[in-house]
Amino acid sequence: PVLGLFLVLIPAASWAQGSLVPLDRAYDHLYETQEESAFFIYADKGSKLNHFVPSGWMGDLKAIKLNEGSRSQPHSGKSCIQVTFRAKSSNWAGIYWQNPPNNWGTVPGAGFDLTGAARLTFWGWGSKGGEKVEFFAFGVGRDPNTGELLPGHPYPDSSPKVSLGYVSLSRDWQQYVIDLQGRDLSYVIGGFGWATNSTQNPGGATFFLDDILFEGNLR
Repeated sequence: PVLGLFLVLIPAASWAQGSLVPLDRAYDHLYETQEESAFFIYADKGSKLNHFVPSGWMGDLKAIKLNEGSRSQPHSGKSCIQVTFRAKSSNWAGIYWQNPPNNWGTVPGAGFDLTGAARLTFWGWGSKGGEKVEFFAFGVGRDPNTGELLPGHPYPDSSPKVSLGYVSLSRDWQQYVIDLQGRDLSYVIGGFGWATNSTQNPGGATFFLDDILFEGNLR
């Protein structure tokens, strides 16, 4: 019988002092090399590719449940994000992914320069289908309606809020795209966010997110 031959190419940097770096680290290197044009907000729970933290909880905080390590049919990798919103009379809630945690425009020098990013993409689905959620980016330290700077927030996002508006989620994974053409991305502290309310979801909502990232000719 003919034996199959499998060749694994390991980066040269993996050879050090006559020994090999563990194979999983070699694959990490290859993965990162392939993602030079991507800047992840969420790739997988605990991934070193992740940037920003879901620390900016807003509205009715008790209405939110967040699981960053859900194993419920992730789009890729081992995990995805599961969000549950409990609807009550006239309540709303949302979360910003921030850098650093709990930064509402008060931390100097904390923003990422994402100049060259052309779009923000992510994947989402709803447990029942029809869940209505607003998805957005930027706008921390700015008026969400006018984009004007807010007093007491001296280090805001360089761009006003950019939103898809409310979208109705499917029961299957779908990709969503926020166009970033013409936006000032020189100082980004609020990389991604969502919000919803009891009017849009009178019975509450459970939805899932994965592979949230900026794409383009990043510096």
